Amino acid sequence: MKRFPLLAVAAVAALAIGACGTTEEAGAPAPAASSDAATGPVTVKDSRGKEITLPKPATRVVSLEWGETEILASLGVMPVGSADNKGYATWVTSTPLDASVKDVGTRGEPSVDSVVALQPDLVVMEAERGAPIVAQLEKYVPVLVTIGSDAKRNLDRLRDDVTMIATAVGKKPEGEKLLSDLDARIASAKTEIAAAAGGKQFVMADGWKEGSTVSIRMFGKGALLSDVGTAIGLENAWTAAGDPQWGLGQTDVEGVKALDGKDVRFFYNASDGVDVFADGLKGNAIWDNLSFVKANKVTKLPNGIWTFGGPKSCTQWIDAVVAAYKG
Repeated sequence: MKRFPLLAVAAVAALAIGACGTTEEAGAPAPAASSDAATGPVTVKDSRGKEITLPKPATRVVSLEWGETEILASLGVMPVGSADNKGYATWVTSTPLDASVKDVGTRGEPSVDSVVALQPDLVVMEAERGAPIVAQLEKYVPVLVTIGSDAKRNLDRLRDDVTMIATAVGKKPEGEKLLSDLDARIASAKTEIAAAAGGKQFVMADGWKEGSTVSIRMFGKGALLSDVGTAIGLENAWTAAGDPQWGLGQTDVEGVKALDGKDVRFFYNASDGVDVFADGLKGNAIWDNLSFVKANKVTKLPNGIWTFGGPKSCTQWIDAVVAAYKG
């Protein structure tokens, strides 16, 4: 599926029976920094447990994943290079990139030559990319590897990634504000949701169509937006287990029948203009007769809310969800 090169369908667990646990691991280590200075040497421990030491906070940064690109730009550090700028502009609207940001290739296969040519102080990338590209890049430039997603503790994981990146670029106060702003929106949204009429169950999905077959990717418990939804007082109605990193699971319209009869709101993302729910399932008897479809409780998110993003994308999602419940 071309829309999701990093979150490949092959890596998504098939529809499974049972619930995915969301209990956070007690005492999970947070990235540590050895310096609070915004100008002096800085050391950050990344998701590999490797200490990255820089002579000063990085200012020329290349980012190889949209979530990390968003975080950097949100901190006030516009990357000198990033992966798939066109895709970023389509899927991530919370923090636009400057025209000066160079495209260094796809997220799945960035160009090492293009990255190195920008003479960055630091490359930021997700662990999912794997060791080969990290080893190649580390011959020329320090590489900070984030976790990117952890279905056991995704909100805390996001906080760790923001803090780690903010420390590396000398923007710890900005990182703290980014997180405190998210916390404030979570708190206000919880109040708004509590006051809204109707049930508080929700599901989040996206999908794609191959031939006449529509596949649906469900955001199970442990997915980032599932954790955000829970934090604002909602309950994820999709209880089938997802994969251990992203909390995602794959099903079809028959599988979605498990939600029938529940007082649930169904949210989905289709920022690239391919809307399999409004178009691909148009006239589908199973879909049309689901209780939440007949009750007009299906909501397409505004374009450009990245469902695997940073605090600002999470806030956009909260705003859209609250608006639907207040509705």
